[in-house]
Amino acid sequence: MTKFFSYFLCIFLFVSCSGDSGIADIEEPDPDPDPDPVTTAYPFGVNLSGGEFGGVYPGVDGTHYGYPTSKDLDYFKSKGLTLIRFPFRWERVQHELNGNLYSVDLGKMKTFVKAAEDRDMPVILDMHNFARRSFDGGVTSVVIDGGPELTRDHLADVWMRLANEFKSYKNIWGYDIMNEPYSMPSSTAWFTIAQAVIDKIRLVDTQTPIIISGDRFSSALHWVQFSDNLRNLKDPSDNLIFQAHVYFDKNISGAYAGTYEEEQATPDTGVTRIKPFVEWLKEHNKRGLIGEYGVPDNDPRWLVVLENMLVYMSDNGVPGTYWSAGPRWGAYKLAVQPTNNYTTDRPQMQVLEKYTKTNSK
Repeated sequence: MTKFFSYFLCIFLFVSCSGDSGIADIEEPDPDPDPDPVTTAYPFGVNLSGGEFGGVYPGVDGTHYGYPTSKDLDYFKSKGLTLIRFPFRWERVQHELNGNLYSVDLGKMKTFVKAAEDRDMPVILDMHNFARRSFDGGVTSVVIDGGPELTRDHLADVWMRLANEFKSYKNIWGYDIMNEPYSMPSSTAWFTIAQAVIDKIRLVDTQTPIIISGDRFSSALHWVQFSDNLRNLKDPSDNLIFQAHVYFDKNISGAYAGTYEEEQATPDTGVTRIKPFVEWLKEHNKRGLIGEYGVPDNDPRWLVVLENMLVYMSDNGVPGTYWSAGPRWGAYKLAVQPTNNYTTDRPQMQVLEKYTKTNSK
């Protein structure tokens, strides 16, 4: 009874009690406690290829290349895979450097983006050029900032024009300014190119996220070695997303020339290869994306590798887009394009459809 009375006396007098009373010190509650952190659930999805196909530029639509359709969108939405990375080629949307955008291909791109918008599906506009551009129909390519023929200002110009055309759409998840730059003129070349593009886009669009791929084919495993300097990029809108890619074969190419054993794969190969990138994101408080990953359809052990990585990505709040889908892939062993008039799933889909959003708290 004495301890009970002492407890309430302490509360009434707002004094701290200890010792014989047996009651711990009482502290006033925080008048404005910090709320628990909330992690956004980001969508998973696929690459819908076709617009980047063919080795002839600009080429003939329907012969050398072709854009995906609303049927493709409907199928992947039915699977819950709503984030669409939409590859296209620079040479097809802008025939002349610093020139107007080519209205025919631009119009077809807009038709696809609008179809996705109508279905509440976010789209990543992916310039799939590897930091290069062909000037002779595709026989050879010139590297950006590798000479006066092709400079960072040329890339910045086309992206300013693209941003001006697409900024009014409500479903642009990000401007993916360049797929897989590699073998650049210097270790700082890609950084300075990306900064120039950011600056130019922000003259016309201050809202849409800008996606920055890493150097060396955007390798997640080699991110710190080749792309650490990208964390110093400046965006006045503070809205950058960093993108890495990963494949599980021995040389990380995605060719999968050998068997599971020959490629020296293990169930944790995917986790091991993206961990340097994910840890870098967390260390520097950056937002990230795994924009390409894929497995062959000929051995179920690859599905285990894929699923383990998707679990790790989901737990760490990093979304991704599988490589690849689209109506022009045919028998490509990594493809998840459905067969039999969209009625038959590819084997990889049994894993992919289980992971449609990252985990949130």
